[in-house]
Amino acid sequence: MPLKTDTVEEPSLNLTPMIDVVFLLIIFFMVGTQITQMERQYEVDLPTVSDARPLTAMPDEIAINVKTDGVITVNGKARTLEELQSDLVAAKENFAEQGVVIRGEKDLPYQDVMNVLSVVVQSGIKSYSLAYRLGSEGEG
Repeated sequence: MPLKTDTVEEPSLNLTPMIDVVFLLIIFFMVGTQITQMERQYEVDLPTVSDARPLTAMPDEIAINVKTDGVITVNGKARTLEELQSDLVAAKENFAEQGVVIRGEKDLPYQDVMNVLSVVVQSGIKSYSLAYRLGSEGEG
């Protein structure tokens, strides 16, 4: 019967790299807390401003509705193409990133939508989109 002469090494876990990482994290957090404590030492008297305007949120997109008979409405008011362009130019002056949504009825002549789109582009508005509705598979 043959005897085993080789010794079997038991698996071992080397903890040295893990201990190194833990010590580095401890040092990192200790140095970080020292810096924040140093910043709290200095009292800063901030200046006051009386005529500052409050921060405002981005305005909503302007919804332009084009009906089948060619009537263009903005906020419930009928507009001609010239009036629409002056409204859009004024809105762009108030907020440079003003957005526009063009909503047209489904049986609308395509030329009416393109006329409105042309006015939007001429007004200098770069953020515009055409609204649509997803239909079910049975609809045509």
